[in-house]
Amino acid sequence: MEIIEANEQNFDSLLTRGEMLVDFYATWCGPCKMLSPELENIKDKIQIVKVDVDQNMNLCKRYGVMSMPTLIYFNGDKREVKVGYMPKEEILKWIGK
Repeated sequence: MEIIEANEQNFDSLLTRGEMLVDFYATWCGPCKMLSPELENIKDKIQIVKVDVDQNMNLCKRYGVMSMPTLIYFNGDKREVKVGYMPKEEILKWIGK
């Protein structure tokens, strides 16, 4: 699957697609840069959506994002949050893949 870059205009419509992992990141964030290749390696297992925090402050406020990277796993009504870098194995275990 292709990684989708989300913004405040298209985010809600993306949520209707079902299970996805949202990466709230900043271009200047070192741990965010480390996380990007890990997400590339799992994009065939789950839809990855990236949200630039500097460009989408309202989404950050809505989901309580205060540190980067913040990963939010959406699956129906289920929503789980993890903050910080994680290797792909840990991400896959967390989301049950």
